[in-house]
Amino acid sequence: MKNKNNGDKEVLKKGKMNNTLEEFKKEIKIKYELEKDGEHFDYLYSPSRGKLRDLCWLIFENNPTQDDLNVFRNLLCLDFDHTKKNKFKEQKDKFRPIETFFKGETDPLNIDAINLAAVLVDFQPRPFKKFNNKCRIDEAKRIESADKVISVVEIEKEVIAVRSLVENEHGESKENPEKGNLFLNFAAIFSKKIGQKIYPRKIITVAIGAAALVSSACLYFVQKKD
Repeated sequence: MKNKNNGDKEVLKKGKMNNTLEEFKKEIKIKYELEKDGEHFDYLYSPSRGKLRDLCWLIFENNPTQDDLNVFRNLLCLDFDHTKKNKFKEQKDKFRPIETFFKGETDPLNIDAINLAAVLVDFQPRPFKKFNNKCRIDEAKRIESADKVISVVEIEKEVIAVRSLVENEHGESKENPEKGNLFLNFAAIFSKKIGQKIYPRKIITVAIGAAALVSSACLYFVQKKD
C-alpha cells in the first residue's frame, strides 16, 4: 500500500511537471510572436534552421550566462568556443525542432531544444528548471492566500455569532445575573480561538474588531452585575 501511494505521488508530480512544461512552451511562443518583429526581425520573422543557427551564434558572442552555455552544450554536444565557428555551422540540423516550433508546425519534446528556443527569444525565467521552480513558488503563495481568506471568513462568522449572543444576553441579563459570568468564560474562549487562527497583518483589523466587541460585552455584564 505504501509503495502504491508513492507511485500515485510520482504520477501526480509528473502530471504537474508536464502541465508546467506545456505552459513554458506556450509562454516562449508568445514571446516569439513579440520578438519576431523586433531587433532580430531578419532572423525570426521567417525562421529557418540557418537563420536560427546564425542568431544563436550572435547571441552567444555577447557574454552568455552559465545556464545558457549549459543549454548550448546539451543541445549541440559541444562547448561554445569563439574559435570554432566553422564547427558550429555544421550544427544547422539541430535547429530544425526550434524552426518548426516557432512556425507552429510541431510541438517539440526535446527539453534542450525548448530551452534554446527560450534563449533565442530571450524568454525569462529560463531554463525550464527555473521556470518550474517559479511556478511552484507562485502556487504555494496562492494556496497560502486562499487559506488566509478562509480564516478571515471563519472569524467573521464567529464575530457575528458573538454579536448575536451579546444581543440575547442583553435581554436576559436582568432576569439571570449569572449569565454574565457564563458570557465572560465564552468570551475568553473565543478570544483564544481567534488568536490561534489569525495571520499577521492580513486580518489584524478583524481581530481588533472582534476583541473590541468581546471587551464591550464583558464590560457591560460586569457593570450590570455590580
